[in-house]
Amino acid sequence: MPKRYGVKEKDLVVAHVLDLLLTGRLRSGDRVDRNGIAAALGLSRVPVQEALVQLEHDGILESRYHRGAFVHRFDADVLREHHEVHGLLTGVVSARAAADPEPSILEALEHTVAMMRAAAADPRGYLEAVNLFRTTLVDGYAGPRLKATISASRSFLPNEFWATHPEGPAQLMPLYETEFAAISRRHPAVARQACLDRTDLMADVLIAELCRLGVFGELDSV
Repeated sequence: MPKRYGVKEKDLVVAHVLDLLLTGRLRSGDRVDRNGIAAALGLSRVPVQEALVQLEHDGILESRYHRGAFVHRFDADVLREHHEVHGLLTGVVSARAAADPEPSILEALEHTVAMMRAAAADPRGYLEAVNLFRTTLVDGYAGPRLKATISASRSFLPNEFWATHPEGPAQLMPLYETEFAAISRRHPAVARQACLDRTDLMADVLIAELCRLGVFGELDSV
């Protein structure tokens, strides 16, 4: 596998395992093949083990003594819970911003919202602007612990899906507009709720797609 500069090997492994889950190649209860992952990515077992420790910490895998790492329950309810956690965490940051909006941060947010509007027909460009919007808020209003927890909570918000989902900008833009307006007008509760509504919608869309692909069955989508 070609070296991707600026990307930690551990993070490559995390992304690979999550891709296996989101494409149905790993399912609830499956054992994770450390050697297979190392070989597939052209890495040593060290970053693989580091990634599995992180994934266990994030509630995605579980270790069984002398047996290895296994996939925790992974279904529509679990996927929605991951999104809910991300919504709660980003809602804390957005509410802080609305309670005390810094002019320089508001200006930066306004610029990224303009970028989002301009990228309405370009999901990948839209996602880049969205990530910049969120990074601006997190860098401005989250401490180290909250930053790290938000980063971990992004696990099941697959970038490549949203970068290629043509309806994504139209579906999500109203909630970003609501969040930005709430921050600008100093309405913390509205800003917080916009984050919860956004991740709930993202979960709906992703679950529907995974059901369509057969990753989740009908019972999983109830």
